[in-house]
Amino acid sequence: MDIASLLAQFTAWGGALVKDWGYLGIFAISLLSSASIILPLPSFALVFAAGAMLNPLLVGLAAGFGCAIGELTGYAVGFGGKQALNRKYRKLLERTEKWVEKHGFFAVVVLFAATPLPDDITGIIAGALNYNIKKFFIASLTGKLALNLALAFGGFYGYAWVLSALGGA
Repeated sequence: MDIASLLAQFTAWGGALVKDWGYLGIFAISLLSSASIILPLPSFALVFAAGAMLNPLLVGLAAGFGCAIGELTGYAVGFGGKQALNRKYRKLLERTEKWVEKHGFFAVVVLFAATPLPDDITGIIAGALNYNIKKFFIASLTGKLALNLALAFGGFYGYAWVLSALGGA
């Protein structure tokens, strides 16, 4: 199966989801994809495709908020497992905490949230270090909004071009 047919199948599935659930479906898929820690479920392609079908601003906002809320699971894992993490990785956590106190953590969370970097790690670290949950959420939301708005507007302006470049249109 080639890339063009995979994209076409995903588009059909995503189109059905968007048709049935709209922005709520985008929010839910984004929340679930960010809440999964062990098995990553990327929602990038769905947000890109939905941006071509719906208002890209609302798509980006729905996906960004869903992703940011989903990232709180990583924070919860770090917060709940800090004793176990401290037993196994105490020296690393102590060095990380000193670095965070010296340089700050907000920009790191934004950077990881705004890129395909594994941002579950920042959530786990933030929870284990008792980083302020409000600051964590705002930083995660900032990055996730930037990423998902870029994806949605990319889909709005470039979806037809991507399909034609892959030979699907």
